[in-house]
Amino acid sequence: MSKHLIGLTLIDTPYSALNNAGTEASQATENIVTVKKLQKGRDTYPYVSGQAWRNWWRTTLDQEFDEWNSSPIEREKKIAFTAADPVTYDDDDVFGYMRAQSEMQGKKRVNVTVTRLSPLKCSPLISIAPQIPTNDFGVMARHQGDPVPYEHQFYSCVLQGIFSLDLSAVGTFSDVNRTGYKNIASSYVQTIQDAGGTQEDENSSWVLPKEIRVRRCQQPLEALPLLSGGAKLTSHLTDVTPKLIILSVLDGGNHPFMNLMVERNGVGALSIEALLEVIDDYADRFCDTIYIGRRSGFMDELDEDLRGLANDTSLPCEIVYDSPNKVIAQLAQRLETHIGDSP
Repeated sequence: MSKHLIGLTLIDTPYSALNNAGTEASQATENIVTVKKLQKGRDTYPYVSGQAWRNWWRTTLDQEFDEWNSSPIEREKKIAFTAADPVTYDDDDVFGYMRAQSEMQGKKRVNVTVTRLSPLKCSPLISIAPQIPTNDFGVMARHQGDPVPYEHQFYSCVLQGIFSLDLSAVGTFSDVNRTGYKNIASSYVQTIQDAGGTQEDENSSWVLPKEIRVRRCQQPLEALPLLSGGAKLTSHLTDVTPKLIILSVLDGGNHPFMNLMVERNGVGALSIEALLEVIDDYADRFCDTIYIGRRSGFMDELDEDLRGLANDTSLPCEIVYDSPNKVIAQLAQRLETHIGDSP
């Protein structure tokens, strides 16, 4: 099994419209912008798409980390793609790609499609409790003549999302000629070798030097306290950094933190009982401490329980409880111990 950095994060959205769906045919007026939302039975849950969350992540990494190298976007007719160059570009490595291309093999030009499943995976950010978005009425009246009315939606809720980073997949590339496994073309092998990449044997994947892989694992985690993005920020400015985060490293691709948040009387809450069950059930799979970060002023009612867990020496896993920024920094520094040396 491979080690995965796993996380549950909560974002507080007290007056937000972070991801819009455009107009709806059912609306009485055409001049209204609606937020993305899903239905569970009769209940409505605002959400932010996984694609939007990943875009905030990419943008923050590109803007905040000097070493982070983002892949350029190319477009041909109706198709857009990145460079598919995971040695030169960090985000091609971490966020994955798919690109159809061709190369000369002898005297023949052969079509080669390379794909890379993203080592960094995430869910949408979905409201924990039902929330009916508010319709806000406004007018454009800074011109001569009649004002132009318009409407938009916003909401007040707590969004939750989970993410996972496959630590063994970062900086590791396969040239096996099999759909989904061919990350690189044969002609690209020389580029990996020039970057210090090595291969255990001819059937093994190519692996970049450890220092590159460690940095590419650390920086997506370190970006979370700096995360920014979302729609309607001019009139609904929202801080999208984690207000509560639970992190660890797990042996395997499961995500046991997925169901820790529950709805109680129309309000989202962390189930301490569910957390204790996860700790007990997966104690032999956790490869590191469980880190819990909470921003003061957010879910303050959890403080006593979380301090109690951090001081409970009878638990099968150690728990560290501090602010989100501090626990993220602590785990980021420890990731090096979970990433093996190149062969």
